[in-house]
Amino acid sequence: MTYVLAYDVGTTGVKTCLFSLEGRIELLDSAQEGYGLYLLDNGGAEQEPEEWWGAMCRTTRALLDKTEVRPEEIAGVSFCSQMQGLVLVDRAGRPVRRAMSYMDQRAGAELRRGLAHGPQIAGANVFKLLRCLSANGAVPSSVKDPVWKYKWVQAHEQSNFARTDKWLDVKEYLLLRCTGRAVMTTDSAYATLLYDTKKRGWSGALCRMFGVDTAHLPPIIRSTDRAGGLTDRAAAELGLASGTPVFGGGGDASLIGVGAGAAAVGSTHIYCGTSGWVSTVTDRQMVDVDAMIAAIAGAQEGRYNYFAEMETAGKCLEWVKDHLALDEIGVYLEKRDVTGGQEAVYASLYDYLTETVEQTAPGAGGVLFTPWLHGNRCPFEDPAAAGMFFNIRLDTGKRQMLRAVLEGVCFHLRWMLECQARKTAVSDPVRFVGGGALSPVTAQILADVIGRRVQTVASPQNAGSVGAAAVMAVGLGAAADLDAAAALVPADRTYAPNPAHRAVYDRNYAVFRRLYAANRAHFRALNG
Repeated sequence: MTYVLAYDVGTTGVKTCLFSLEGRIELLDSAQEGYGLYLLDNGGAEQEPEEWWGAMCRTTRALLDKTEVRPEEIAGVSFCSQMQGLVLVDRAGRPVRRAMSYMDQRAGAELRRGLAHGPQIAGANVFKLLRCLSANGAVPSSVKDPVWKYKWVQAHEQSNFARTDKWLDVKEYLLLRCTGRAVMTTDSAYATLLYDTKKRGWSGALCRMFGVDTAHLPPIIRSTDRAGGLTDRAAAELGLASGTPVFGGGGDASLIGVGAGAAAVGSTHIYCGTSGWVSTVTDRQMVDVDAMIAAIAGAQEGRYNYFAEMETAGKCLEWVKDHLALDEIGVYLEKRDVTGGQEAVYASLYDYLTETVEQTAPGAGGVLFTPWLHGNRCPFEDPAAAGMFFNIRLDTGKRQMLRAVLEGVCFHLRWMLECQARKTAVSDPVRFVGGGALSPVTAQILADVIGRRVQTVASPQNAGSVGAAAVMAVGLGAAADLDAAAALVPADRTYAPNPAHRAVYDRNYAVFRRLYAANRAHFRALNG
């Protein structure tokens, strides 16, 4: 039996999954642990790299203990992780400051100085825009793009910047901890928007244009390459065997599609976890500057993910649980026996919320919710955008508000899907993965809202880990390529859109689309 460990390193926690690779990718067991996301008053969003590593070590040991798999039986480890973070490390591999999350939005001044001046198209200097498009087909036009985080540290924390030896992303820092080697996979390198897709390496021209020290950029490897073996120290801390192969892995935007079984050109998947996105696989680069969508390099050479992202998707339902439904949940907990630990409790609470939504008529009584709880990136970039309930009346109840939250997330996903359809064909059916795909209610609402069939897979919340296991299957020679590995992930259930709900959703969606434009100035006045 060939066993591998895949680490799904998310925004709020790590999930460590044990897979077997005998003929198919089979999840055997998992363990998870949360860590902090530190939101600052100035728009900062940071994480502590030591918390990632500590959670990895504890979950690895816990998983091996409960499965009784011996450390020497693990044939490889790899990662699927959040992307576009900034981890600056010194020569000893120690972070010089806390990591800046992909959610960090404090570098507005750096963005304006670096890009938004002179003659402009879509807010970007026309000459710099054309140079970026020529090199990598995308433009770092978001305040959350890593190059502006890098420039923010350079401008505001000069002593930390002076100690910097390498610029890494989240997964790359963990690869360094595992192997002692600083590298970056192609998809992570592309996500810096300093990568030249024609030369397949760092773009010296872009680095000079944005004032990036190329000495800070590590060597680039493929996702399926072996980055190295576990060092003695890393192996001891993880409870694994020294020398265990460590493979490059990929970012969540690259590998979740593979784990969703949507790796072929033309296939579309929708992810709903803490954040959310729509992604369609292409064999060519394309960009929609106005809608903030670009075809980013994927885990396979020559493949791109035409990618549209929203900052908060499943996080909106978590917000509902914490701030809108606590009183009802308290009553619920008194009436039902909820056992099995914290994970079982939360699963049961979310089941209760979705049961409540299912009992509420589509359209939520005309109530709309905007899911921009931490600003928004696509199809408009605005860190000041915020969530709101619209059209509340005397007869509005909490049930309508709960349903409006799920519908609002789905409306925004439809908006991004329609933007993608302007440039490329999106598939029908669409694969749906992430924690949100665990709910048949959410899957059906999504199908009704987008007017396309929606397919889920057997373990949608683990799609990223399945993708990381696929990377190892290729690296270990158990699969020819990632297409072959993704073909081992069949659809588990299909949801067809209900024609009876089309009219009310089209009406509500048309109003939803206009809410941002109508309130943009108000968001700026309150949050800008």
